[in-house]
Amino acid sequence: MSSFRNHRVIIASLFLPTTVALGESSPPTPDHRIVPDSEPVAVSNGVNQKQQPAYRQRQSGQPPLMSIVEDLKSRAITPLASPPPDIPNPFTKFVHIASPQPGKTPHSTSTHTPASSNSNNGSFPSDSNSSQVPSLDRSFSLFRPRKFQTTHQDVQHSARLQRKQSRSSSRRPTSVARGSSSDGAYHPWHISPNTHCNGGLKNAVDSVKGRLPHRLWIGTLGSNTDGFGREMRKNIDKRMREMCDSVPVWIPDGEFESCYDEFCHQVLWPCLHYAVPDAPKTKCFYESASFKQYRSVNQRFADVIIENYREGDIIWVNDYHLMLLPALLRSHPKTALAPIGFFLHVAFPSSEIFRCLSVRDSLLKGVLGADLVGFQTANYARHFRQTVSRILAYESLPKGIQVEGPVAPVSTGGEAEKEWRESAEGKKTKEKGRFVDVGVFPMGIDVNSLREKKRQPEVQYWVQLLRQRYAGMKLIVGRDKLDEIQGVRHKIEAFEHFLKSNPEFQGKVVLIQVALQTTESNELAGGVSDVVARINAAFSTLTYQPVVFLHVQEVTFSQYLALLTVADAFMVTSLREGMALRTHEYVECQEERKRALILSEFTGTYSYSGFRSCFAVNPYDTRGTAKAIYQALTMSDEEAASRWQDLHNHVVTQTAQAFIPSFLTRCLRAHTEHASLSIDPSLVPPLDLGRLIPKYRHSASRLIFVDLEGCLWVRDMSRSAMMEMMKSGKGPMVEIPESTIQVLGRMADDPKNEIWVLSGLPVKGALERLAERVPSVGIVAENGCFVKTREISGKSNGQSNGARWINMVANLDFAWRGPCIEILNYFTERTPGSFVEERATSIVWRFWTGPPESTASVDDDGPTATTNDVCPAVNATVSSQSHYSDRSWARRQAAEAQNHIFDSLGERYGLRIIPGQNSFLVLPNNISRSTAVGTILHPGGPACSPLGGGAGVGDTDYDSYWNPSVGSGAGRMGGGSTSGRVSSANESTLVLGIGADEKLLRRLNELDDAETVSTSRRGTDARWKLDPREVLGVLETLAQIR
Repeated sequence: MSSFRNHRVIIASLFLPTTVALGESSPPTPDHRIVPDSEPVAVSNGVNQKQQPAYRQRQSGQPPLMSIVEDLKSRAITPLASPPPDIPNPFTKFVHIASPQPGKTPHSTSTHTPASSNSNNGSFPSDSNSSQVPSLDRSFSLFRPRKFQTTHQDVQHSARLQRKQSRSSSRRPTSVARGSSSDGAYHPWHISPNTHCNGGLKNAVDSVKGRLPHRLWIGTLGSNTDGFGREMRKNIDKRMREMCDSVPVWIPDGEFESCYDEFCHQVLWPCLHYAVPDAPKTKCFYESASFKQYRSVNQRFADVIIENYREGDIIWVNDYHLMLLPALLRSHPKTALAPIGFFLHVAFPSSEIFRCLSVRDSLLKGVLGADLVGFQTANYARHFRQTVSRILAYESLPKGIQVEGPVAPVSTGGEAEKEWRESAEGKKTKEKGRFVDVGVFPMGIDVNSLREKKRQPEVQYWVQLLRQRYAGMKLIVGRDKLDEIQGVRHKIEAFEHFLKSNPEFQGKVVLIQVALQTTESNELAGGVSDVVARINAAFSTLTYQPVVFLHVQEVTFSQYLALLTVADAFMVTSLREGMALRTHEYVECQEERKRALILSEFTGTYSYSGFRSCFAVNPYDTRGTAKAIYQALTMSDEEAASRWQDLHNHVVTQTAQAFIPSFLTRCLRAHTEHASLSIDPSLVPPLDLGRLIPKYRHSASRLIFVDLEGCLWVRDMSRSAMMEMMKSGKGPMVEIPESTIQVLGRMADDPKNEIWVLSGLPVKGALERLAERVPSVGIVAENGCFVKTREISGKSNGQSNGARWINMVANLDFAWRGPCIEILNYFTERTPGSFVEERATSIVWRFWTGPPESTASVDDDGPTATTNDVCPAVNATVSSQSHYSDRSWARRQAAEAQNHIFDSLGERYGLRIIPGQNSFLVLPNNISRSTAVGTILHPGGPACSPLGGGAGVGDTDYDSYWNPSVGSGAGRMGGGSTSGRVSSANESTLVLGIGADEKLLRRLNELDDAETVSTSRRGTDARWKLDPREVLGVLETLAQIR
């Protein structure tokens, strides 16, 4: 399987990282030269000249600075009022510090980050505004490109997302052009950072630029575009593609507003965050007409992606704005076979909430067009699986969803849908269905970039200033949207209760709340202004204001980092949230002080064990939250350091650099697996002995891996055979046929051959007897949990030649077995004919022992084998309607049992569940037949094969793929020298793999001189296919060749 580095990644997100702002770049320069970072400049009389940082201009002997709270006292009554354009930063109203040196001309600037400005005219204010006090960070940021973008946008913008004016203008004149508008006039425009893009996603992608060299962003500009003429749009398309690797999606303003402001913000956003409104209050949630525009926007995205798609691209769809997009892409012939991943950055609710949506079916089916659906936490992934199972009645498994029927569930009409439905791919998908992986991929921050940013002099200056301003006080910092979901009102009410309950802290603790942008209606629903006014009216003095409320456009990112650095606590009280990445930023900014984090237990961040060292709160519990504030402010330094260390260890592990590769690699792997299953078996050639025998005869040595069950031994899995096995421990189900043993013996007698039998059976019983009868054959038992090495001929003492059983999971914790058996016994009582089969290191639950649905079903003992062990008489049985109903019930019970085991025990003990048509297997994670074969091929492995050195594994880049950490007594299988594994020029080793484990066959294909034969009777990546009942005959033929 190729790496994602070899593919171009198309990243679809509602907003592009960059946008277009009308007007000349600000401030305009004659040659539009980009000023390098080492040249902070000031403009005096039209001439660029270097200027000292403002914080170095302060003269000694100046009077003390007045408190910032006095400057902000007017905000106590109306804290939510949007600030006027070009308002100075709240931290810069200190005349003595901000005063320029004599002879220097101050330059007013709007209060924004170094990245962009949101002034209406797209440029800096004129010198006529110089009467205002300049921003202290001006000398650092003028003309500088921003090196770090926060996870939430902190540049200036209007309080409500509107597309009626340009959002931002760049301080860095990266591109200035002129384009014609719809009225025929020519207007200058330039490219600037988009203040509305998904900052966390952009940071994550930027952090792995070296590993993601080919990428293409697809999204909207986030500004009014109806006035852009055709020529201007063509010019923008060209420049955005060349300079930003971006392709804009052009959407009419009215259509976008209806989609974004109505459906996304008033329907999807509340639903995904458990805020279902009462029907009498609003009909928008239940009877939203804006879904038509939502679907239209998704279709426009699909059209742009299809137009730009090239074979081999990976399509990555992001967030709830584009939930229909995966199915729209899957339904088009050009992208029907493309790898598609969907990642939801926000929370996903339980099925009881999501089912309230009138368009629930379309949204779920839209997402299921992807190969992989990713979530921030295991809880959100579980909610999604359960929702799909209960609403769409699809089979839900811990690994994902088995989708039945057509892949094009979103009715879009048009020729594209008709063409797909008439195509061979559409017909095949409708008949066979497909599997969709569901995974958990927690997002993190770019720790290295944040550390670089917080070490800058500008940040250190603000740290000093804030410490001087609030000397002797405790600071609690928060940063949230003002809607009701972020729980800002709950936070402030808890702070009010804290002040009332602990009067000794009155006048000594300040809550600084930074408010992020949201819609006007959401701000009103948040209901924050009245409680802020009440607290400040009750506890303020001439020198003290308990709550300082700042809009995000009033604080630069450097000032925000300074706040995080000097804070005594950071407080998040969200009523529901995906991943609160601002808590990660706070932890890293507290590297020196190591103070407390107060975190809502309803955030996705808290679901990870690394964040359990915070002070967890229930935002609905005002008293409990107030108590947590008190504990956070009064705990000892030793406790604070211990808690911080746990938080820090998690943050530096769950990084943006880990998020991107894990998601894209899993997406590509899932697509490869799904694509192999969708291959028409008739396209795979049957095994040609005429071509295999010459290669077999002339090879110097041969390494042969062959499945036992369903291949060498087609077992009788009928109900009667199982009952006989359960009673006596004997019978055709547990006794290996004599013909199989004889063929293995003859193959092993050839000194060139090394035979390995792969099985899912336990050691005791059939495999133990096989080892006694044919000691020179190696055996892998319980799907890789045990390996028996071969007895090498020519040794006098059979016990001294390495023929022994090796426990590959000796160091693992098997405390999960007891609870797992209890769960399975519960479902066994409610599923007629089912029973639990306990093994040494794994457990099998056989939920169906009646007639099978077909002759091609999954083997009960193998991870991916697809040949069901049934006798011919059972194969001929036609299932009656009652059998079909019973089987449907059994499969539904099996899905529930798997989900219950995985959710309660899987993450805690590191388990995986391998589903079959009639049973499923529970065993430790990172253990499989593939890992067992890895130990055989690797020279440092506990079951090292003498012929493994000639297999050519060391010539590939796949070593790490073969050598996961498995916690065995032998330790990690990787890390050894590979020099002995390369074939010499004069001899070759034939690697022959026969079986139905598709993952193993794909990995064997990576080896030199490998021949893979699939017995699965379905699509495969193997070079050959073979009916399982012909395997013994083929081996018999090969055994006669000397």
